Order: sequence, then structure tokens, then C-alpha cells
Amino acid sequence: MLLAATRSAAAVIDPLHDAPDDPVTTELRRWLAGSTRFRAFFEVHAPKIRKKLRGAGDPDARRDVRAELRAAHLLLADHRISLAFEAYGARKGGPDFTVTFRGERAFNLEVTRLRRPQGSAEIGSPILTKLHQLPPSVPNALVLSVPGAGVDAVGVEAAMRDIRSRADRKDEAFFLARGFAGSRAFYERFLRLGAVMLWCEEASADSRAALWVNRSARIAVPERAVRACVICFQAG
Repeated sequence: MLLAATRSAAAVIDPLHDAPDDPVTTELRRWLAGSTRFRAFFEVHAPKIRKKLRGAGDPDARRDVRAELRAAHLLLADHRISLAFEAYGARKGGPDFTVTFRGERAFNLEVTRLRRPQGSAEIGSPILTKLHQLPPSVPNALVLSVPGAGVDAVGVEAAMRDIRSRADRKDEAFFLARGFAGSRAFYERFLRLGAVMLWCEEASADSRAALWVNRSARIAVPERAVRACVICFQAG
């Protein structure tokens, strides 16, 4: 049975690119062999995934794609969760996934990777960048994959408090430099963000994932669904 699954996984991933010994490919092969749900997801979205991996021209870019796929692999371990990949289209720059949790409203989930050690400035910068990708009129959440020994939602709270204080002070130069048309435009995007999940793969299970909820969000993410996602990240 395992041998058949491994052969099936190889059939899906081997045409991926010209570097069969690449570490990301090696991991993908293992995930595909070990999860029928992830393999089914991969088979549906294989052209998009192959294109993303081929377009990742350096190790950091490949690790970014790897974080998205690892997130999908972990989330699909919960049979109540189903995923659509880049439902808004890659060219429109929408969120990576649309998550449907049984009995709850669907929500968008964007995955990004922090490349430097955690700190309020380091956490705040990718959150600001990803606000541009959150569509209106739907719940949105962000997964921030971080290096280090563990996570703490206090870091997100500190980062967002600092950014909001800049908006309250009308620090327009700060927001213009980050692609917003001023502090009001920042708030318009900020109110689309329902939650941030911090995820540290290297940490022990009790400090591997944490949740920060934006109580100011116009549309809250469904609580049962987002907490189930946190549990998935704690497992991996």
C-alpha cells in the first residue's frame, strides 16, 4: 500500500522541474506519499504549483512556496477542512487559500514567511504587505511562518499597536512608503484582516502556533474554523 502511494506521489511530482534532489521536492514527495487528501489537492492544482516552484528563482523564494504547501498539507489533515488554491487568480494577487470548515462560513487565508528573527518591526512589515492582498466583504486571515524557538501572539499585538499609533498620529510618510495612500487607506485594509496565526515549525507543540484576533475587523473569521487551523499548525 505504501509502495503504491509512493509511486503515485512520484508520478505527480517527478515532472515538477529539473532538480529531483532539491530539498523542497524531497519533502513534497514525502507529504504526497503520506496523505491522500494532500495528494488529491496537489493533483487538482499541479499546474499552478509547478509554475510557482519553477518561478521561485532562489532558495528563499522556494522556501516561501514550500511554506504555502506545508500549510496546505497540515490543514488537510483535518477532514473538516477543505481548501481552494488561489481562487482569486494568481495575477490578481489574492490570498493563497480559501478555507471551508464544515458548518462555517468560508474564509481566505494568506500564508507568508518571516525570513528574520521575530520582533515587532519584523512581524509588522509582512502584515502590512499582505494587507494589500485581502479582498473586501469576506473574512480574511493571515498565517505568518516564523523562525525561532516558538511563537507568542503578544508580538503581533505589539506590532499592530505600533502601526495603529502611527495611523492615529497621521504618519502619512510611513504609510505612503509601504504602498498605502495614507493612514486612512491603511485602516480600510486593516479592517479586512480578521486574524493572524503565528506558526513556528521548529518549536515544540505547545509553542508552535498562536492566534491573534483583530477585534476591529469588519467581518470576523469564524472562530471554530480558525481555532481548528491553529490546532493543525500546532501538530506540524
